[in-house]
Amino acid sequence: MATAGYIDDSCSEVIDPPKTEVLDVTELAGDHIQHPPKSNVVVSSSVRELLECPVCLSAMYPPIHQCSNGHTLCSGCKPRVHNRCPTCRHELGNIRCLALEKCQYRPYSCPYAGSECTVAGDIPYLVNHLKDDHKVDMHNGCTFNHRYVKPNPHEVENATWMLTVFSCFGQYFCLHFEAFQLGMAPVYIAFLRFMGDDAEAKNYSYSLEVGGTGRKMIWQGVPRSIRDSHRKVRDSYDGLIIQRNMALFFSGGDRKELKLRVTGRIWKEQ
Repeated sequence: MATAGYIDDSCSEVIDPPKTEVLDVTELAGDHIQHPPKSNVVVSSSVRELLECPVCLSAMYPPIHQCSNGHTLCSGCKPRVHNRCPTCRHELGNIRCLALEKCQYRPYSCPYAGSECTVAGDIPYLVNHLKDDHKVDMHNGCTFNHRYVKPNPHEVENATWMLTVFSCFGQYFCLHFEAFQLGMAPVYIAFLRFMGDDAEAKNYSYSLEVGGTGRKMIWQGVPRSIRDSHRKVRDSYDGLIIQRNMALFFSGGDRKELKLRVTGRIWKEQ
């Protein structure tokens, strides 16, 4: 099993805005990413007319809604028209097209988990969207360090979480770190998602490590594609899971403040 890399504490930190906690991610190598010009999904003109929402004029992606007269509408505009077709006022239903749902060229949904973001597009477009619209931290390098500090580890409000995007091997990866309520106690989870399809995600592996006071936990796995939603990956516990008692043990001290350091590494399978 590969050993995750650690980083010198003297390196600079990236501080996340919330007042009750401090979150930072520092990479071992590289400067911030120089992003390519924004691009969106390229659709031929003949197909574009069929997949263009008549309300917002954006390209539609599943789920697409259709009335009994054949008029279509994107999922983002459906609530705005109160589930009625804006053309004929008939009730809207769902189109289930397996070919469109499985097409490798269909747009990717925004991987940002902190809001109900309906933006979709190709990977370069989403990378710029995450950076510009969600202010997500972007870093180069295949080795990372994530420190999580919370004054009161017994409170988990609104699923405290963090997202950072890494550029590695010419690809982009989303590192998620989240606290959520499991039963009566907070559970902490860290996992990686690949910005691309599942078949390509299987070409990569990653490891995560957390420890303290002479103990450590290691997770190794294959990153999930962003085709799988953040919630789906989290609820399947497909990542490094840290129970609250163990997290407090790693924190040391009086066990009243959470101090976790998660390190990790991404590598390409031969």
